[in-house]
Amino acid sequence: MSRRVGALLGFAAAAVLLSACGEGSALSPKGPNARDIAGLWWLMFWLGLAVYVFVVALLLVVLRRRGKAEAPVEATPGEGRALIWGAGVGMTTVVIIVLVLVSYSVGGRIYDRRGTGGLQVEVIGYKFWWEVRYVDRPGAITANEIHIPTGRPVDLILTSRDVIHSFWVPELGGKLDLVPGVRHALRIQADRSGEFRGQCAEYCGVQHANMLLLVVAQPPDEFDSWLDRQAQPRQPPTSPLTQRGEEVFVRTPCGACHRVRGTTATADVGPDLTHFATRRTLGAGVRPNTRGHLGGWISDPQAIKPGNLMPPTKLAPDELLALLAYMESLT
Repeated sequence: MSRRVGALLGFAAAAVLLSACGEGSALSPKGPNARDIAGLWWLMFWLGLAVYVFVVALLLVVLRRRGKAEAPVEATPGEGRALIWGAGVGMTTVVIIVLVLVSYSVGGRIYDRRGTGGLQVEVIGYKFWWEVRYVDRPGAITANEIHIPTGRPVDLILTSRDVIHSFWVPELGGKLDLVPGVRHALRIQADRSGEFRGQCAEYCGVQHANMLLLVVAQPPDEFDSWLDRQAQPRQPPTSPLTQRGEEVFVRTPCGACHRVRGTTATADVGPDLTHFATRRTLGAGVRPNTRGHLGGWISDPQAIKPGNLMPPTKLAPDELLALLAYMESLT
């Protein structure tokens, strides 16, 4: 029975470990910092496994000796002392020293990589979304997505406007807190193109679990083209419907909270929407950016993401249709 239980526990542990190594996991690194962190994790895992195997083997040896002996086996004082110091204190000390030295080395490499000529991106945390500003390209502002070039280091400047948040994209690096009034730096880098999901890793309120983030890694030339477009103001409406949609946007609460560069809507309470149609999600990852979901989000965002700071916007059906057409034109 004990062997069966042990086998089942072993299979369960293997299944959990394999699932933890899948896409989106910190054990599936796609950049230098993430590889260093994953390497440290694996070292801790194997050392812990070695200690576990050693302790279990020692226990089995003692139990077998006692089982074979006709009388209880008692260790002499010298044997017990040697066992405690050798197997207990000695092995524990060695493991702790190794982990401290390797952790110090990994932390040093990660922090030494910051601020040495990488692309600078400011990430500001709000309840419950992310604002992204490209420092070297004034006007290039987006929300809940960070586009980066592959193979190039990116220095993130992290801060918060309300409470403590925590930035974490497991496949690209470690986590770091966003503290109001304080600017912290974190370097990430992607080895290949792709989309990497991030998350606020510090409880920040009722919608903490829905404060998602997407890092989009692109080839350098594709990224440069994207950044050039993001730095431009909106293209003027090209049809009567989108023209009316812009009028609706400016005179309703939309224009009182959001900015669309090139219009009279210049508020900064909510995300900059100048190139809204290029974004993949709504509400920091809570819904895909499609017309149907957008209509529901505008009409009643509290039904989709309760506790967020955007109020419902009541519009006549024809006004809503015009506004949706306008939002879809903001590329």
